[in-house]
Amino acid sequence: MTTNSKFAVMVGSGFPSLVGEGEGQQPTTRFGEASAAVHTITLEGCALLSLARHGDGHSIPPHAINYRANLAALQALGADSVIALCTVGVVSDLRQSGEIAVPDQIIDYTWGRAHTIFDGSDGVVEHIEFTEPFSADLRRALLLAAAAASLDCHDGGVYAATQGPRLETAAEVDRLERDGADYVGMTAMPEAAIARELGLRYACLALIVNRAAGRGDTPIHADVASNTASARAQSMKLLQQFFKQA
Repeated sequence: MTTNSKFAVMVGSGFPSLVGEGEGQQPTTRFGEASAAVHTITLEGCALLSLARHGDGHSIPPHAINYRANLAALQALGADSVIALCTVGVVSDLRQSGEIAVPDQIIDYTWGRAHTIFDGSDGVVEHIEFTEPFSADLRRALLLAAAAASLDCHDGGVYAATQGPRLETAAEVDRLERDGADYVGMTAMPEAAIARELGLRYACLALIVNRAAGRGDTPIHADVASNTASARAQSMKLLQQFFKQA
């Protein structure tokens, strides 16, 4: 990554140090308002933008997030690179609960979301290249930071984006595994695609907090409660190293 990039972090729940304080900025976009105000925070001496994807107090469910406005707001404030923190369950044996990963592929199972900036409203339609849905250079930089911080962060894996807000059935997870999915979450699509349409670099840092439905002996919410702190701590350590090097 170039040192003159302006970074933003798309924040899930449980990262109070990344959310920022005060009123922040709420730029108007042609897609409406973002989930929350955008804050400027400093991490390891690096100024970056921060946006709470699910709104203040984690009040917006995955299918109702205005992904277009969120990313457009970050871009309007100067961001060209977005690191998305995404909580996931693990489908395959690739990883275990409490670990982290940087996925390299996506399968989209969502529906009914405003999934493109090319909605016909301005007469412009582009068919973006999406063979590799995450930005290779940003993924590489995250993985290098993980190695420098001596973190066991998996390189790659397929993220299955489901509709939510409910969790999946065991049969649905079986289907995801047959399709080749390694992780299951609810927010990387259409976020990744819209970022590409806007010309933003985008990569996902996946926090693996549970075994997906039918994959573990522990009830899912108990699994989440037991493993979220570990995944968050590793993610913060990775981000600190990343911005120390940025």
